[in-house]
Amino acid sequence: MSNVTLIGIDIGKHTFHLHAQDKFGNEVSRKKCSRPQMMRFLANHPPCTVVMEACAGSHCLAREIKAMGHEAKLISPQFVKPFVKSNKNDFVDAQAICEAASRPSMRFVTPKSPDQQTLSVSHRMRESLIRDRTKTVNQMHGFLLEFGVSLPTGLAVIKRLASVLEEHDLPVRLVALLQRLHEHFVYLSEQIKVLDEELAS
Repeated sequence: MSNVTLIGIDIGKHTFHLHAQDKFGNEVSRKKCSRPQMMRFLANHPPCTVVMEACAGSHCLAREIKAMGHEAKLISPQFVKPFVKSNKNDFVDAQAICEAASRPSMRFVTPKSPDQQTLSVSHRMRESLIRDRTKTVNQMHGFLLEFGVSLPTGLAVIKRLASVLEEHDLPVRLVALLQRLHEHFVYLSEQIKVLDEELAS
């Protein structure tokens, strides 16, 4: 395997497909394995360039592979797609990754550090919380509208929902349900505020 200069890895949830080739682009081997098997294989493999598509799990994997002495590179999936041949399968994808990586003009994605990944998680978590809060607000507006109560759009009126409920004659059970939704709204707002403060620090 010492003639292998490039390994393309198609990342799956439980299985990984490897395509190894020499400096001339000729296929040397193909291998399907679990993550532990792949890591043992790479740990015992002479240093070479290992390339994967940039995805959720590739950044951590790239750091681990680099620590073994290999050169780990990531490619955006959009740059790999043109090299995927017909009869698509996981080995074909791994080969396409190698072909894309072999292009002199190829642009690679820099693997993120743990801190950079954590920051990305914080931003995505904040976006998710905002979506959940918007959904909760829309639910409250919708439920009230079903009972003839039309409120102005936005968060301001929801923040004073307790006084709004007192102004209208609504079923006790509905009021209780809306109060629970409002508690969820308050919780989401607090979590968003905490993340905003963490991201600003």
